[in-house]
Amino acid sequence: MSSVFIVLPILTLLMFDLGLGLQGKDFLLLLQRPKAVLVGLIGQLVLLPLVAVLLTKVFSLPPVMVVGFVLIACCPGGSSSNVFSMLAKGDVALSVSLTALSSIITLFTLPLIMKAQLDSTALASGESIRLPVGKLLVQNFFTMLLPVSAGILTRRHAPRIAAKTEKVLSKAAFPCLILLAAIFFVQEFAAIRDNIGRLGVAVLCLLLICMSVGALLARLFKLRKNEKRTIIIEIGMQNAAQAIALAASPFVFNDSRIAVPAIIYALFMNIVLLSYVGIIKLQKNG
Repeated sequence: MSSVFIVLPILTLLMFDLGLGLQGKDFLLLLQRPKAVLVGLIGQLVLLPLVAVLLTKVFSLPPVMVVGFVLIACCPGGSSSNVFSMLAKGDVALSVSLTALSSIITLFTLPLIMKAQLDSTALASGESIRLPVGKLLVQNFFTMLLPVSAGILTRRHAPRIAAKTEKVLSKAAFPCLILLAAIFFVQEFAAIRDNIGRLGVAVLCLLLICMSVGALLARLFKLRKNEKRTIIIEIGMQNAAQAIALAASPFVFNDSRIAVPAIIYALFMNIVLLSYVGIIKLQKNG
């Protein structure tokens, strides 16, 4: 059985779970606290892709890995960022709003950035990788926008069912991501083994540079401590499931090698963010 029949349902369930936790007020936070929201969105939607493109040149990544590396940087925030924000005593409401807004905005920014990157990669290497933008938009509609909307409507019209469902799905989210990463790790073991060195260092640099710049931006704009923690986490936590789904989908890239950077990113992302949360807890107890 093709792995795409596992990854697409997992992504859809994760997006439905995200929608179950959203309310109208989560989208209004942009108007109520524009400074914190805009800093977070700039960090995710501008800083991450820009630094990712620069790092692909610094580390001279192969064309296929360049595409996958920029792809994970263009994806929205991961839904687990809300949990990490809670553990770090961050601003959970801000985290929820940033995840929701980035999930919608990247429906439009991701195709634009990836199309530009693919054209640049083709010019530099002569290797052409097609991106059927129409099919990408259709897949994102059915696996992201539709399930998020369904989750929001379920919460609004059937709050009890939404609460019970969210409780189950939130517990299943992390194991599902581990399963997803494990499947692709086995499937693309050779590509991971051959690229783990350069890719691993590049991913670590991407995480540390962007999280550090996010912290500096938060300080520059005089955000509260809990807002700063959330922005650092949101910038680091990407939706690896979406990147893997787009890479493996027969409707979009149809090349599971492009998922390799997302798999490595997911591993380093959790290690770095768990370490960050651990440091905060040690400082609090110290």
